[in-house]
Amino acid sequence: MNNIEDVLQWADSLIFDKTGKPLTPIQEAILTGVLQQQKYPQIAQTFKCSESHVKKEGSKLWEKLREELGEDLNKLNFRSKLEKKHSVSQLSQLGHCLLQVDNVNIGGQFIQTIKDPQTRSHSPAESPQNQERSPIIDLTDAPELLSFYDRISELSTLKQWILQARTRLITIYGLSGIGKSAIALKLIEEIQTEFDYIIWRSLSNTPTLSTLQIELKQFFSRSQQTPLPTVIDYFRASRCLVILDDVQNIFTSGQLAGQYLAGYEDYGKFFKQLANLSHHHSCLILVSWEKSREIATLEAENRPARTLHLKGLGEQTGEILREKGLIDEEKWTELITIYQSHPCWLNIIATTIIELFNGSVSRFLAEGNDIFLGDLEPLLEYHLERLSESEKQVSYGLASQAEAVDISQQPADNALSKSESWKAIQSLARRGLVEKVQVGARSHFHLNPVFKAYIQSKFNPLKTK
Repeated sequence: MNNIEDVLQWADSLIFDKTGKPLTPIQEAILTGVLQQQKYPQIAQTFKCSESHVKKEGSKLWEKLREELGEDLNKLNFRSKLEKKHSVSQLSQLGHCLLQVDNVNIGGQFIQTIKDPQTRSHSPAESPQNQERSPIIDLTDAPELLSFYDRISELSTLKQWILQARTRLITIYGLSGIGKSAIALKLIEEIQTEFDYIIWRSLSNTPTLSTLQIELKQFFSRSQQTPLPTVIDYFRASRCLVILDDVQNIFTSGQLAGQYLAGYEDYGKFFKQLANLSHHHSCLILVSWEKSREIATLEAENRPARTLHLKGLGEQTGEILREKGLIDEEKWTELITIYQSHPCWLNIIATTIIELFNGSVSRFLAEGNDIFLGDLEPLLEYHLERLSESEKQVSYGLASQAEAVDISQQPADNALSKSESWKAIQSLARRGLVEKVQVGARSHFHLNPVFKAYIQSKFNPLKTK
């Protein structure tokens, strides 16, 4: 077990005994940051709040811990006070601040020691203690991970959110085929020993929340002599990782992004409850084409909820073209840029290049300046069908512009009000179809270039000359 968690549990117990309330998420973030030798600005950036808020909450926290660790306690001497009082030594070889507890009694609560630090791996998931743990895993609903293209940065971010920031609700969203399920499966491989239960469920058949909860309770109760009443109880009693895939299926088409189908609104309440619930170390990951408004609100409130917008792979996508056997490698970067380094799109286009041009990227690109869509059109049609009427109008308008648009300047022929236009832009961004670029001090917006080409081809009069 990560010893930062040991200290958090000790502090949580101590605060609860004194106040009757557990540590708040911001207090947990402050303790974690201080143990990792971070300064308040870094903690604020990680927690997505202001530095003044961290200072204010930190002051309250040190006041509550002073009776236990000394009247002069502050963020600078917290670690040394803890070491002095409880014989805690630093595991310096880890390269960041962890604590080793040697069968000591901290604040009246016994904390188990970890294995010999000389044999501990640099990766928490590979530690000798974690290797002895056998989580109960059900991935029967998960797709097969046939290939995984390197996403070091995104994986690192997800692991930091789950293992260090103890984020309770994570949304991974992006265009269909971008690799959302693949990164979630890879994440499970790397952190599975940190959990007691891991289950993957697809919402492709739009199960009601009560049906889903019954399935989850049946899974969790396999190893329990006395089943617990609710899913929430299991989240509190054990460390559970639940992945819900195809979440867009419980959102309605023809409306702004992330609005629930009639009769499925209780999902939003369930997600909010898990994010707001204190005193549990479980995590729910939502994999979706779009991001809901509730999730955006939870993030804005500095709740333990985070969102990862998964985009293209960048230059690494060349591995796909290499596997396909394409030639003219000097032209690969141009091809990757045109198709946004989207792995699924490039696989499809690579097949076209093989069928029509014997794998020659140069000949394919020489055929014209328009973005060729071919077999991408059915995939793009799925996204178009989900849009509201206001989103469609905004998309048509953006498709007619050669450059990114400053939305503060309302076009004269726009039938939508400024408020309706802004909501539509925001919704399109939550679907990954609109991208923001900085032009001086202002934000401008443009359609995803491939989706723009699709809109132009579908509504020819709007096509840019």
